[in-house]
Amino acid sequence: MIRVLLVEDSATMRAHLRESLAADPELQVVGEALDGPQAVELVGRLRPDVVTMDMMLPTMSGLAATEHIMAEFPTPILVVSSADRQELFSTYNALAAGAVDVLEKPRGDASDASWGLRLCSAVRLVSRIRVITHPRARLDGRNRGAGPPPSSGPPPVAAAPVQAAPVPVRETALQAVAVGASTGGPGALTDLLRALPSGFRAPVLCVQHIAASEPFAVAFSDWLAGQTGRDVAYARDGVPLRSLGGRVLLA
Repeated sequence: MIRVLLVEDSATMRAHLRESLAADPELQVVGEALDGPQAVELVGRLRPDVVTMDMMLPTMSGLAATEHIMAEFPTPILVVSSADRQELFSTYNALAAGAVDVLEKPRGDASDASWGLRLCSAVRLVSRIRVITHPRARLDGRNRGAGPPPSSGPPPVAAAPVQAAPVPVRETALQAVAVGASTGGPGALTDLLRALPSGFRAPVLCVQHIAASEPFAVAFSDWLAGQTGRDVAYARDGVPLRSLGGRVLLA
């Protein structure tokens, strides 16, 4: 049984989430939070297997709640977000803060017929992801240990360094970097692009699984560009690789 905590301030949306999850006998809703502080408190008390997280919450935003949860009680979080641009940027910030995946809220069109099945599938998927305390948890010292006790004995003697034989390096021009990413990818991709040297000129070609609608895709490219300072765009057919010079192309 997969135990799920719902975090959503809309009573209508909470009912929709609850009814959709009830259709799957392997999923059990164990609690419902209406705001961020309640979400953090219930995660600590109930220890659910998965949290579904709305971004636009009263008192404390879904992003802030995600940061607190991943710092204090690391739990797989599925962001359930609308396609509003402001909410989308918060969604990708939440993914960078440790949330696992995102599912678009019902759109009010024909795609809603299968939304419940997609929700159950997404919850099952994220429940299998192992999460750890996110690095942001270290910002306020919550997870800092006391460190090893001081030693009263003599200082250790350093061993003489071992000189390894040099390995000849064959220089080749890097044509491109290809990256495949799925669940948990936005945060990892952000870290990878930030770590590249400023003069890195090979194009980065990335296939990233994200929510299917166009607003989610456009917001992701804009968000990634803002996070990394790199030129990010979606790939188009027929663009020569040699003309891309350091750009990040998404598909």
